[in-house]
Amino acid sequence: MRTVGVISDTHGLLRDEAVAALEGSDLILHAGDVGGSEILERLSRIAPVAVVRGNTDHGEASAMWAEREVVPLTGGTTGVLAYMLHDIDRLDLDPAAAGFSVVVYGHSHRPAMERREGVLYFNPGAAGHRRFALPVTVGRLFVGDDGAVSGEIVELPV
Repeated sequence: MRTVGVISDTHGLLRDEAVAALEGSDLILHAGDVGGSEILERLSRIAPVAVVRGNTDHGEASAMWAEREVVPLTGGTTGVLAYMLHDIDRLDLDPAAAGFSVVVYGHSHRPAMERREGVLYFNPGAAGHRRFALPVTVGRLFVGDDGAVSGEIVELPV
């Protein structure tokens, strides 16, 4: 079993509780609105990090981040693939037809997990500043040896 930590919308605030929840991850996906490369540097002390640029990511560091990424979750270039983007409304392909197992996104600050046409659509919610009455959350994806992907949303005790 491989564990993939998923985080989004940190907006420059990486809480200790989020770091603790992501400990033990084999890989971390950040779905945008990072708020600075220091966030990614800290996450990379836990595991390798893949990131996409969000609508509030500006500046020299974020200019190097793509708006969309294809990320192998099982290592190598084959196997279980995730499609990452910040805003699900900008999805530009049919994930099932393209062979993706997971679509990872953020932007709304609302955690969500839904399976459609065999594809897991996964938004870990926001791990940074609390917005409205929404919870502060991160997520985890679990990739089985058979390629099956499941997920969980983890509410942080803040």
